[in-house]
Amino acid sequence: MFPVNCYLLYDNTGEAVIIDPGCYFPEEKEFIRDYIQSKGLTVKHMLCTHLHLDHVFGCQFIKDTFGVGIEANPADEFWLEQAPQQARTFGLHIQDMNLKIDKHILDGDIIKFGNLELEAICVPGHSPGSLAFYCKEKKLLFSGDILFQGSIGRADLQGGNFEELKENICNRLFVLPEDVTVYPGHGPSTTIEYEKKNNPFFI
Repeated sequence: MFPVNCYLLYDNTGEAVIIDPGCYFPEEKEFIRDYIQSKGLTVKHMLCTHLHLDHVFGCQFIKDTFGVGIEANPADEFWLEQAPQQARTFGLHIQDMNLKIDKHILDGDIIKFGNLELEAICVPGHSPGSLAFYCKEKKLLFSGDILFQGSIGRADLQGGNFEELKENICNRLFVLPEDVTVYPGHGPSTTIEYEKKNNPFFI
């Protein structure tokens, strides 16, 4: 129902971060756990680009399994408070729905793991606290539901703003190098160059 891209990043030190643990079904959780254990990785951070329901299904599982809490923008915390009710409307259940942000991430914060760094870029519009995570060294951007291949995030949910979203994408993301690869919260990857030239919301 909610196909979400969950990302696991790590380097040769074995330190790792998980971005947007949308795993809901047991087999999804088992796959992530088994992969991390088979590689001998140490999870240092659990990062959420935003806190819509589909991106937090697996947060409690990751916290219980690897001992890392939710790191996200506090502007989105109200979504966690609404998560139990939202899940029920879809006939779903989230184990231990008393989710909260364990560490606040603000614009410009640097998340370190191994020999790598991610810069948090605040891009509100899809949700008030939407973040993108940018790895300058590797030229990678994890855009959550802000920017997709050929599209942008919806802005009709609580706290969303369509014009703000478009403006922030132009001012915060399209200023990055054009050869940066963009990994969104849903769908295939793209590049900054491709979206600047081809995304119908900007041409």
